[in-house]
Amino acid sequence: MTTLPDISLTFTVRRCKPEFVAPANPTPREQKLLSDIDDQASLRFHVPLVHFYGNEPSMEGKHPAEVIRTALAETLVLYYPFAGRLREGANGKLIVDCNGEGVLFIKADADVTLEQFGDALQPPFPCFDELLFDVPGSEGILNCPLLLIQVTQLKCGGFIFALRLNHVVCDAFGLKQFVSTVAAIARGEATHLVPPVWERHLLDARDPPRVTCTHHEYDEVEASLPLDNLVQRSFFFGPAEISLLRRLLPLHLRNCTKFELLTASLWRCRSLAINLHPNEEVRMLCAVNARSRMEPLLPQGYYGNVFVFPAAKTTVKNLGENPLGYAVELVKQVKSSVTEEYMKSVAALMVISGKRLLFSNVIGSFIISDLTKFGLEDVDFGWGKAVFAGTARAVGVISFFVQAKNKKGEAGTSVAICLPAPAMESMSCAAEVGKVERKLSALDFVVVFKDGTFVGRAIT
Repeated sequence: MTTLPDISLTFTVRRCKPEFVAPANPTPREQKLLSDIDDQASLRFHVPLVHFYGNEPSMEGKHPAEVIRTALAETLVLYYPFAGRLREGANGKLIVDCNGEGVLFIKADADVTLEQFGDALQPPFPCFDELLFDVPGSEGILNCPLLLIQVTQLKCGGFIFALRLNHVVCDAFGLKQFVSTVAAIARGEATHLVPPVWERHLLDARDPPRVTCTHHEYDEVEASLPLDNLVQRSFFFGPAEISLLRRLLPLHLRNCTKFELLTASLWRCRSLAINLHPNEEVRMLCAVNARSRMEPLLPQGYYGNVFVFPAAKTTVKNLGENPLGYAVELVKQVKSSVTEEYMKSVAALMVISGKRLLFSNVIGSFIISDLTKFGLEDVDFGWGKAVFAGTARAVGVISFFVQAKNKKGEAGTSVAICLPAPAMESMSCAAEVGKVERKLSALDFVVVFKDGTFVGRAIT
């Protein structure tokens, strides 16, 4: 029998005192410049991620926190910038002071089993603040630890690996590379590691910097609604939901990617739900990984940020009155706009305009990042692959696509969305799908556009 996450789940976590884990051996004491892509103001935030692991009989008697802490110290010898602190240099340029102070680490135990979290593990997770303690004074960007990690052993023998990453240091690809190294060392299989490559100058602006592309993602826009009274819910899209959405598209668009389809659907639904004026402009910004678009390709092992946020913009009226294919076309256009030239142009804009923000605190902006392609769930510390791995929640107007399973055990994509409570209620309205009326419970209900277009199921 499958169960949904218990949103009322409470449990006790016993945490050891937070400690700093430094590199196991001496490392270079130096200062390393971040790239002009890394140090833009829009990346100066922390991203919370979480991995759930089941019991592994062969690891009985070993506390996962101790295994991971030892491997982490050895990994920091290779990735020693993670053990440093960010400083701000001339013109706001961010610098990693490689001082070896270490990353914050917490060993913990909880009186709860993995099963109690439910079979459908999807963000937001109950009591996440217990699973990743916000150490006072650690949440800053400058002069603070770049990583905070908590490993919580469960009474069933499984554990939860949670971390908070300062995004300016690396992207999801780079984080996967780092955490995979920790895991390989933890398993005693560190013979074929990919050596880390810094080389952040490869993504710096030209000299002199030249902005050669249009960047609507950095347009200054006014906030239409306050970002307060926020709630989060996850929307799950399995094979049936994807198939139904594809059938809403004209034939020439049905070969679009799942990312394009879901991004367009959610953007359209969200824009209608926030109840802006029909002529109000709304924007969709999608994180596009540009690694495969660089010429020559970046060195294997490069773990800096290699993505940008190209923006599509239109009006609420256009999204609502046009069919879903209209939004899909806009998403496809902005994705295809990203080239090496686009990357250099963004870097130049950061240099010329002073680390501009994406204005991501504006309710009319929706930012999507797809983490389903990075294989975060494959990270194995010795307890097997993760049952779930991905972001713990949405971050403001930023939503993340993560791999998940629903209560039936079907694999699909889960998307956590953060909205003001009235808008979330509008987005989560129940209605007919075609002419089939569905019986709905409080925890599983159909989500639709106002015109009856099916979106997915919400898990509160």
